Amino acid sequence: MSSHDVVITGIGLVSSLGEGPDAHWQKLTRPGVEPVLDATRFAPYTIHPLPEIDWNLQIAKRGDQRQMETWQRLGTYVAGLALDDAGIKGNDELCATMDMVVAAGGGERDEAVDTAILAASEARNDRDVLLNEKLTTELRPTLFLAQLSNLLAGNISIVHKVTGSSRTFMGEEGAGVSAVETAAARIRSGQSTHVLVGGAFQTEHSDMLLGYELAGYLHRGSWKPVWQRRGSEGGGVVTGSGGAFLVLEQREHAQSRGRKAYAELGPVVSGRARRRRGELNAEIAALLKQAALPAGELLTISGTSGAHAATAAEKEAFDANPALAVRAFSTLTGHMKEAQFPFAVALAALAVDRKASYPVYDATVERAFEGAPANVLATAIGYHQFEGLGLIKAA
Repeated sequence: MSSHDVVITGIGLVSSLGEGPDAHWQKLTRPGVEPVLDATRFAPYTIHPLPEIDWNLQIAKRGDQRQMETWQRLGTYVAGLALDDAGIKGNDELCATMDMVVAAGGGERDEAVDTAILAASEARNDRDVLLNEKLTTELRPTLFLAQLSNLLAGNISIVHKVTGSSRTFMGEEGAGVSAVETAAARIRSGQSTHVLVGGAFQTEHSDMLLGYELAGYLHRGSWKPVWQRRGSEGGGVVTGSGGAFLVLEQREHAQSRGRKAYAELGPVVSGRARRRRGELNAEIAALLKQAALPAGELLTISGTSGAHAATAAEKEAFDANPALAVRAFSTLTGHMKEAQFPFAVALAALAVDRKASYPVYDATVERAFEGAPANVLATAIGYHQFEGLGLIKAA
């Protein structure tokens, strides 16, 4: 045990299942719980939609809400939940010295402007001139046709007064892994004492789904649990709107303010295998070895996406390690891209803190876990690139 150990003192969660750690624990530990699905709005694709959210609870100013699209509001809201949970929100001194690492995508595009440009281009050949005209008249104040990735961190700073250093990572699941990995490294090195880290994903937007479907990743047809989509129509990914933020602290810092930790964040490791060369299976095995997993049965919170190749490789790695009792939470929440790994870490921390496991979500692959988990593994194997995992331990 060291004073620079990384402990988790705050958790903010939103998904189709609800908001907050308690709501998710109650839903995810209930045997036979059904996912919340919307199969009509974006047919033939199914999504897991956001629940009803009262944005006023975490974003008090209506002006702040109006200048954000849903993705930014969602991330800012979830960050506020984590700060509240850690007892930091509203403490000017703690917020002013708090660092932040955000995992973000490219932001929602302005679909109306995109559509107008495409429509106008059908009747004009001077498309370079047309594009310049639209860019000078239709741009948002952010000077881009989509929300800039670092605007989420900026809005968190404005709304919640988190004004230490700020970093934003882009790159799907890899962004979430890198964000947590970087935040933990800063704390262990003594560069930071407390860090807000996480991400959000809003899938209820056509351009968000388009990014997946251009490469054929989205699942079509009737919904199936994540492990059962291999060989089904289309791809294997069913997306979900949601977000996860964590407050990470030095153990000594948390103790100095009398804050109980959910769990300790142990090793976080990552890699990027050349998947077209079939290197992913070996890379996952190497990461599991690098994480120095404890002996004995180990509850594993898998962020697997359902993407055929990546999910098959992850399953093969689990099959080769019979001590790993796997739970694929995206069966119930959908795939949340940048938020996937922070969400997995949060669920792992809840299991350690509450000394209980999650039930089996798919008996064709998963098996029962007996006893109280003192260690839990969290994984995020990217649906087409990057892979990472982390070990969460009793604090």
